[in-house]
Amino acid sequence: MLADYHIHSEYSDDSVEPMETIIKSAIGKNISEICFTDHVDYNIKLDHDTFNQMNDEEKVKNKKVLNVDYPNYFREIETLKNKYKDQIIIKKGLEFGIQTHTISRFQSLFDSYDLDFVILSCHQVDNKEFWTYDYQEGKTEDEYNLGYYEEIYKCIHQYNDYSVLGHLDLIQRYNKRIYPFEKSKDIITKILEKIIKENKGIEINTSSFAYKLEDLTPSREILALYHQLGGKIITIGSDAHNAESVGSHIAFIQQELKNIGFRYFCTFDKMKPVFHEL
Repeated sequence: MLADYHIHSEYSDDSVEPMETIIKSAIGKNISEICFTDHVDYNIKLDHDTFNQMNDEEKVKNKKVLNVDYPNYFREIETLKNKYKDQIIIKKGLEFGIQTHTISRFQSLFDSYDLDFVILSCHQVDNKEFWTYDYQEGKTEDEYNLGYYEEIYKCIHQYNDYSVLGHLDLIQRYNKRIYPFEKSKDIITKILEKIIKENKGIEINTSSFAYKLEDLTPSREILALYHQLGGKIITIGSDAHNAESVGSHIAFIQQELKNIGFRYFCTFDKMKPVFHEL
C-alpha cells in the first residue's frame, strides 16, 4: 500500500495545483490513500476573513500570503472524496506552522473543524522565517539550530491536538553544512520521548530528494533514535506542491523504514493512527 500524507494544493499560498489534478495523479500512480495538508501559518499569513475586511490597497499587498480558505477547502475535499471514493481514499488534514505565541489560534482552528490528520511543523520562530534566513541572521550556527528544536519542544508541551511532527530537522535544509547530530541529540531525544509518551508520531518528508539533501528528512540518525526509543507512529509524505511530485520516493522510504527496523507505517482517520505493515 502507498499513501502520501503531506500534500499541498492551490489552497496553500505556495501552490497553484487544483485538488482534482492531484487526485488524478495519485490514482495514476496506484496510490491508495492521500491526505491534503495545506498550510496555516498564523502571524505570517492572514486568514481569509481578515483579508476580506481590508481595503483594496491592503488586499493587493497581502493577497499572496493567505492561509487556507477553510470552508471552501473542506467542502471541496468532501466533494472529491465522494466523487473518487471507488478509486482512492482522501483524508482531511492541515499543516500547522505553529509557534509558541500562536498556539491559542491553532487551538481555536482545530476546535472548529473535524480533521483526520494534523502535521505540527515549525517554519519560523519569533515570526522570522527560516527560508529567508531572517531567523538565522545574527545568530551562531549553534544558536539557530538549537533554537529551532527548543521552539518545537516548547510547543509540544503547550499544544496536543496534532498527529505527527513535520520534517523534524527542517532547519538542516537551510544550513550551509550538515549540523552535527551529536550537538542536537539531547534536545531531539527530549522531543521524541515527549511525543512517544503522548502517542504522537513523526513523518518522513521525501522533499529531501527535491532539495538534494545529503540525508533523509528527518535524518536516518533521528529515525533510528525514534525507533530505539520505542516510537512506532510514522507517516510518509511527499510535501508535494504539484501533481507531478505526489507519491515521490514513497516506496523507497518504506524500504528504508524496514531497514531501520520499523514494521509499520501509518495513515490516520479522525486523528487516530491506522497501522499498515511495511
